[in-house]
Amino acid sequence: MPKMVLLAQYVSINANVLNTYTKKAELTVEVEEKDVTNYASLGWKEVLGGLKSAELGCEFLQSFTAAELDAIMWPLLGTVVPFEVRADQAAVGASNPKYTGSILINGWNPITGSVGDEATVSLGFPTSGAVVRATA
Repeated sequence: MPKMVLLAQYVSINANVLNTYTKKAELTVEVEEKDVTNYASLGWKEVLGGLKSAELGCEFLQSFTAAELDAIMWPLLGTVVPFEVRADQAAVGASNPKYTGSILINGWNPITGSVGDEATVSLGFPTSGAVVRATA
C-alpha cells in the first residue's frame, strides 16, 4: 500500500507562492445532502447531491517584513483570488495532482497568540466557483 508523508506542500494564493510561510494546508470539498425520501422509499432515507462547496484551510507562520506574508495577504481582504495547492512542490503529475480554483479572503488575523507562542495565522477561506483537479 502506498504511503506518503507531507514534507513539501505547495501553496499559492493570488500567484504568491507561500510555501515559506505555510505550516499546514487543507482543502476540504463537500456536497450538500438533499433528502428526497418519499413513501416509495419503504422507510429508507434517500439522498441526492446538491451544491458543492470547498474551503482552503491554512496555517501560516506570520511575517511582517516588507513584501512578506502580512503585506501580501492584507490587501487581498474582501477579494476573490486564485489558489493552487499540491501535496508536493514537485512537478504536477498523476502522483502529484494540483487543485485550483478561487477563494474569498474573508478574514485575516494578523496578530494572535499568547506569551511565548510562535506568531501564526490560521484561517479557512471559502471557495468561489469550481475546484479543479488536474494531473498535467
